[in-house]
Amino acid sequence: MKLGEIYNLIVELGKKNDPRGKDGVEEFLKQQNAKFQELNSEEKKEFDQENLRNPYSDTRLLYGDPRRDIKTILAGIDIEIGELLLADNLRAKGKQVDLVLAHHPEGKALASLYDVMHLQEDILYRLGVPINIAEDIMASRISEVKRGMMPLNHNKTVDAAKILDLPLMCAHTPADNMVNTFLENLFAKRKPTTVGDILKILKEIPEYQEATKTNAGPTIFVGSKERRTGKIFVDMTGGTSGSEDAFAKLAQAGIGTLVGMHMGEKHRKEAEKNHLNVVIAGHMSSDSLGMNLLLDELEKRGVEVISCSGLIRYKRQN
Repeated sequence: MKLGEIYNLIVELGKKNDPRGKDGVEEFLKQQNAKFQELNSEEKKEFDQENLRNPYSDTRLLYGDPRRDIKTILAGIDIEIGELLLADNLRAKGKQVDLVLAHHPEGKALASLYDVMHLQEDILYRLGVPINIAEDIMASRISEVKRGMMPLNHNKTVDAAKILDLPLMCAHTPADNMVNTFLENLFAKRKPTTVGDILKILKEIPEYQEATKTNAGPTIFVGSKERRTGKIFVDMTGGTSGSEDAFAKLAQAGIGTLVGMHMGEKHRKEAEKNHLNVVIAGHMSSDSLGMNLLLDELEKRGVEVISCSGLIRYKRQN
């Protein structure tokens, strides 16, 4: 595959599994194009025009000619300079590495991670939270994340990729969308009735099985195995953790149990205060599940994958 073809496929897989649905994604891109047209000439120079076709600001081709042939990918959850040196070392030993693929964003994709969080507003709306409340809840949290990104040396890994002439790409929200869809469909099929049932189902999934062996498997953060689930909310996408103010609205909307990747203590206390059960599936394992679903699609097209940096590789294709 060409480098550009891989990037386009990843974006399309993200759209296909987007919780907003096809119409929601198209409406978002329509709004982005309208926003661009309203800018003056100077503002248009600063606008990232990739946003006009890719709804995920945290997913970008960071370095490399889109026409470049890609046969082997080194893929991992976090790709930094050490992983790039690993790829370069593999090349020096005769192992072909044509692309390094990160899950977590780097470079300009990291700097604009906050922008993809607007996806969470639509998720809350889909769950029954009025859109005006959802947008208001998320506004301060998005600003907080944006400010938090400003001090980071976000482009250092991209700089190293350029020096080593290693194509570099990150696929964040598309992979998160895929794990979100996978788990939603699984719970809809299996219909767990207790929190313990959710834990049991998760531990049947290879990525979570492997994480359990290293003491990082699924766990109950709030509630107990015996408590009934009520309506389940799978919270695996949307950039990063949302606002803790959302938990009261989720409870009012009828959510009984939240299944997520990770949760801070402040958020956990708010969930507990609002009587929500919380199952944390695990961060690296959930990221691995999403990446594996994505990487399987690349392997179907003849691309070889080498895993590193916390990626628990499991192939689901025949």
